[in-house]
Amino acid sequence: MALPGSAGRKRAIARRAAAVAVGALTLAVPARPAAALELFGLCLIGSCRAEEPGNGLIDPKPYDAELTVTVDDPDLESALRGASALIGGSGEPAAGSAGLLSRAQGDYRRLLAALYNEARYGGEISIRVDGLEVADLPVGYEFDDGALFSISVAPVSPFTFSQTAIDNPPPPTSDPRDAVEDPADIGFAPGLPARASVVRQAGELTVQGWRQQGHPKAAVVDRSAVANHPERTLAVALGVEPGPRAVYGPVSVTGAERMKPGFIAAQTGIDPGREFDPDDLERARERLRRLGVFSSAAVNEGESVGPDGTLPIEVAVDERKLRRIGIGAEYSTVEGFGASAYWLHRNLFGRAERLRIEGEVGGIEGVDPTDYDYRLGATLGLPGRFTPDTDLELSAVAERQVLDAYTRTGGDVEAGVTHYASPILTYTGSLFAGYAEFEDGFGTRRFGLIGASAGFERDTRDDELDPTSGTFLSATATPFYEWEFGNSGIKLEGEARAYLGLGADSGTVLAGRARVGSILGPGASQLPPDLLFFAGGGSSVRGYAFRSIGAGGQMTVGGRSLLEANAEIRQDITERIGIVGFADAAIVGSGSTPGSGGSPLVGVGIGARYDTGLGPIRVDVALPLNKRPQDGDFALYAGIGQAF
Repeated sequence: MALPGSAGRKRAIARRAAAVAVGALTLAVPARPAAALELFGLCLIGSCRAEEPGNGLIDPKPYDAELTVTVDDPDLESALRGASALIGGSGEPAAGSAGLLSRAQGDYRRLLAALYNEARYGGEISIRVDGLEVADLPVGYEFDDGALFSISVAPVSPFTFSQTAIDNPPPPTSDPRDAVEDPADIGFAPGLPARASVVRQAGELTVQGWRQQGHPKAAVVDRSAVANHPERTLAVALGVEPGPRAVYGPVSVTGAERMKPGFIAAQTGIDPGREFDPDDLERARERLRRLGVFSSAAVNEGESVGPDGTLPIEVAVDERKLRRIGIGAEYSTVEGFGASAYWLHRNLFGRAERLRIEGEVGGIEGVDPTDYDYRLGATLGLPGRFTPDTDLELSAVAERQVLDAYTRTGGDVEAGVTHYASPILTYTGSLFAGYAEFEDGFGTRRFGLIGASAGFERDTRDDELDPTSGTFLSATATPFYEWEFGNSGIKLEGEARAYLGLGADSGTVLAGRARVGSILGPGASQLPPDLLFFAGGGSSVRGYAFRSIGAGGQMTVGGRSLLEANAEIRQDITERIGIVGFADAAIVGSGSTPGSGGSPLVGVGIGARYDTGLGPIRVDVALPLNKRPQDGDFALYAGIGQAF
């Protein structure tokens, strides 16, 4: 029977080797001659003409720029190049001579700030064009197309701090949640380079320390810097005013149309009378974002603390449209056609109740409807029903699923709870029931299942679709009772992923994933096939068809244990294009001890990635190293986001 969350199980991308799945894909392609096709910035067919520079500008003014630094300091030169708008924008025309003059004259300020941030307080900056200093050019000066700007920077030697003082720093705190970094740890200390950015950060850290201890209006009110040019030193003193300690006042809401303002205020989790904590505001923003009903939601502090020591909180929201309809289509060279549709209501009764009704028909390869996959489901999400961080979800689904290992016809209902304990830790729990008929290697059987599930996820990845660092851990325990055979048991699953970037400049990421599972209870012949473990497919062992690896490496019967591992090395080739090498392996066993099912089945391959800005598009080609009679020579997979 389907376990919690199985209503959204991934379908097979390929059931036989060399099967190519083509999903519904909408591309915005600029107008081109019929003989040309440009996709993802690559010219695939014919001659793709590049857009003319300055397209869209009324008076495009192309130019060039060069930079000369009189000292040999690669880091300084890199900082100056990064700060210069002339250098950074030299590949694109300016908006006429007026726009170019503004860009050039603004570079004096930008280059000076870059020098200060490198602890160089002095020197000369010259920007010349047509033999003239840009600072002396009058308004209305007309540049020739292709004008060359020569930038010359002659910096002084770097300064160091001779003295660093903070007047009125925050007191030490015993609460680790209120601790902030010591300004000395970022370089605000005598003898260290006197970078302007360090002075600014030291003030920000001091203010942050006061805010973490309940003073929302702390501010740097005085900055004193005395430079000793002969000694190349800088003495800096910062004066900080903490302001009054505050507790939360009333939470007001503006912009609500169909949402209930009282629910929005409660969902922030900000309780009037509790001491101010800036972390509360960030958590409030995340809670409102999770509702999925707002196109924007801002949580702001009041301008001042009241005479009674309260700080009002202002919430401004902009609601999305209530309803949404979606349709999709897909085609596979093996599975044939498929179509899906859904209807979504984001806010049924004013508390962000989300109702989604969806249907799907797939596997349309011939004329026999009994070979098709069908699915009809409904999900009702009820956020903030117990606490602002606890959501309730009710779902029901009826489906027929035709796989190589089995055919399932049945339905499931589930009531689940999700609790967001912290930004990285989530707990889940649910009650479920289902009934289905299966056709597989054991014949035709019926199973009825009830049970409960409890689990957690801990996610420290820097990006969900394209992680380069962090870890992901999850574990689930699912006790169940099957009433047709009178059996009970428990299913245990765990997964771990880790990511290691080998430096920002290398563009190399090592990624690993391990998954383990075990069913304690009756034998496989007395368990629903979809409760058992299978492996294979684009999110499991590539090179083998979806859920085609069963107990002992066969495909007809699932197993009571699973041990699965994946390893990838991801390498950026350009800013948007990357390649991947990978190896996947799995052992599905008939016993309940993971890894006891004999030798693993292994798939290896290579892939390509294209970064769309929203997430990478992946295409992988995999070979089954332990090829069975039913396996093909290779398999092709496509999707959005990394494989894991």
